[in-house]
Amino acid sequence: MPTENRMEKAAYNYIEAYKELAIIEMYRTGIPASITIAQGLHESNYGQSNLATKANNHFGIKCKRYWNGNTYYHKDDDTNAQGKIIKSCFRAYDSALDSYVDHSNFLKHTEHYKKLFKLGKTDYRGWAHGLKKAGYATDKQYAQKLISKVEKYNLQSLDRNANPSMRKVRTY
Repeated sequence: MPTENRMEKAAYNYIEAYKELAIIEMYRTGIPASITIAQGLHESNYGQSNLATKANNHFGIKCKRYWNGNTYYHKDDDTNAQGKIIKSCFRAYDSALDSYVDHSNFLKHTEHYKKLFKLGKTDYRGWAHGLKKAGYATDKQYAQKLISKVEKYNLQSLDRNANPSMRKVRTY
């Protein structure tokens, strides 16, 4: 099977596996499900990265000073005093559910993401640009990559057509 077809299949499998969780988190916190899934697709390489498969970290969230949970180390973009790439500390979770909930909580309770919550849950473009501007990723094309995934896979439909009964569901 050509690589492109494998990646497409992986993308659709990922979306199918996690869309309901993203919708629940949207109702719980206000983060568009489309953005959550687009970030998950991008940050976890469609659920196939070592960070996702070995640490259940679907969003590339690093440890931070205050993190006291499980950890997983791998090379990313951190450097030592000589400028050499070193292993970065990432959060590790017991399940993908824990990763999704922590991602929402991380955005909701981190000061430099607060402005995003003034945006509507259907403003995926605003959220994508806001995440980049707030420093979620160092990639200069991060916002465009998220927007591209939202539009390619019609993820914005998750924001508009979510099952209203999920509004009452709580994850924790």
